[in-house]
Amino acid sequence: MADSATTAMRVFELADFALQSGGTLPKARLAYQTYGQLNVERSNAILYPTSYGAQHPDIEWLIGADRILDPTRYFIIIANMFGNGLSTSPSNTQSSDDEPMTVFTHVDNLAAQRRLLDEVFGINRLALVYGWSMGAQQALHWGALCPKRVARVAAVCGSAKTSQFNRVFLEGIQAALCADPAWNGHRFTSTPERGLRAMARVYAGFAMSQAFYREQIYLQLGYESLEDYLVRDWEAGFLKRDANNLISMIETWKQSDISANEVYRGDLARALSAIEARTLVMPGTTDFYFTAEESRAEARQIPRARFCPIPSIWGHRAGNPMKSPADEAFIKAAVAQLLTED
Repeated sequence: MADSATTAMRVFELADFALQSGGTLPKARLAYQTYGQLNVERSNAILYPTSYGAQHPDIEWLIGADRILDPTRYFIIIANMFGNGLSTSPSNTQSSDDEPMTVFTHVDNLAAQRRLLDEVFGINRLALVYGWSMGAQQALHWGALCPKRVARVAAVCGSAKTSQFNRVFLEGIQAALCADPAWNGHRFTSTPERGLRAMARVYAGFAMSQAFYREQIYLQLGYESLEDYLVRDWEAGFLKRDANNLISMIETWKQSDISANEVYRGDLARALSAIEARTLVMPGTTDFYFTAEESRAEARQIPRARFCPIPSIWGHRAGNPMKSPADEAFIKAAVAQLLTED
């Protein structure tokens, strides 16, 4: 992971921040961390937005001289998306238990990130926006909404628009979580342990492939049994998170659509064709909810896209291969090639 040029987490405050939904936050906050050094030309910046349920310490493992993103060559900014508990989220904003949670969209995330680049770093053009899952959704939003400001996009196991099947998956995990009695219809009034455990088990069935379970890969990772894997990996991971934040990010995920804005007004084909960046569309071959088939259809509509599926049985987690060296090597080689392309 990163070198001595890594900074501590910082917070960029945005006064009177206008949301796409029409509301305004008197004070929004964007938490971020940087790795490496910005060059004099400000031309070596990589933006790396967070994914569902993740904060920057969870995803910075792939930053390093021998990793996917090299901080000895690039200035890497991890931007924590709204709702993840570090940037503005239900867990760190005051509101009544009887009030609906604020709805954030990726348009909001992009607006905050753009202001960070402008006002803190003076970066006019990004060398790369790299993202996995919801991070990939944000990367594609950058390509469509700021085409002149992005040289390259790496969208790993994500989508330009949340599919209908993907929404069914999200409705399922949300229903499992909200079945807990701590849910009052607007938010959780206490920690919903039963709901979090139920959500984790539903999630585990979709995130990993059938082959992953058939071949019992979890035993190779040091777990004693399937039950041990579900408890110590999936349940433990979700129990660390604030449930209201998880609901907030589900809503952001549901609404993800690079054409759902005033620029494209729902015309997804026009939004995809407007992406000027060299774009790497990299699904996992066994990802259930960001499928290779749908990613291929989106890639065909992006003028300078390369479709490069990850040949893996790790399902959705092929795109975040902390425990899968072969998948990491595959992604690293593809991103290295992308970074050489003009």
